[in-house]
Amino acid sequence: MNKSIIPGDVAKLHPLVCRITAANPGMMTGPGTNTYIVGDSESKLALIDPGPELGEHIDRLIELVKGRLEWIFCTHTHLDHSPASRALQSATGAKILGFGHVPNDGRQDTFFKPDQALGHDDVVDCGAFKIRAVHTPGHASNHLCYLLENKGLLFTGDHVMQGSTVVISPPDGDMLAYFASLHLLSHYSISSFLPGHGHVIDAPREEVIKILAHRLKREQKIIDTLVQVNEGSLDQLVTRVYDDVHEKLHIPAKRSLHAHLLKLLQEGRVSLKDDIWKMNASH
Repeated sequence: MNKSIIPGDVAKLHPLVCRITAANPGMMTGPGTNTYIVGDSESKLALIDPGPELGEHIDRLIELVKGRLEWIFCTHTHLDHSPASRALQSATGAKILGFGHVPNDGRQDTFFKPDQALGHDDVVDCGAFKIRAVHTPGHASNHLCYLLENKGLLFTGDHVMQGSTVVISPPDGDMLAYFASLHLLSHYSISSFLPGHGHVIDAPREEVIKILAHRLKREQKIIDTLVQVNEGSLDQLVTRVYDDVHEKLHIPAKRSLHAHLLKLLQEGRVSLKDDIWKMNASH
């Protein structure tokens, strides 16, 4: 299923699923944001993650749906995922669906307002197929994955990305919630992850185990660092905890470091005073 990713190219991943990638590659988006069209040549169509407000990408999507688009599903409201929904709706009349609440942390599409707000395990009957919403907070509090019922395909947005680690940015990003949301996926029958960035992941269970192991390894490095230096600010800690990544990545790394520390704070393993983090004596 891992067909090459070329912006604007149509990759047929399943009899019911095509992928089109927006031309917005970058450090945080990989090859670009993946938009998925769900349906066959006879059915009404659903679209998952319309992407950023790029005219060329929007025009390409309008051309591909050929007047049959009925549903626009958004996994979350970061600026590379939901803004194109409005232009697509204007051109097609399709209904916009997603989690209702939009946090205002400076990284959100604050204009997003779904016609139908979805909650955890809500199922949308699209005629030829059904799509189940799975609430997966962590990367974003309003993040939903979408399961193509009885097909084993989970559209993961930014909950699971191929080729890079998901950045968890407080205050909306929550590492403790992210761990719980990863464990939640084991409750569903999933054969493949179709991520918001990168290629299809055909070993989903193994991928979740790998992600959790990576996060726990990083968390242990934070603990070891605090034990060694006794205390430190985010700026002081990031250079030690992320000494294995390039300095240009320390800005997003500091956000994930903050999320890890907040998780440890919630668990009572560290303390915070005047922006200085310290291990608790009992740990």
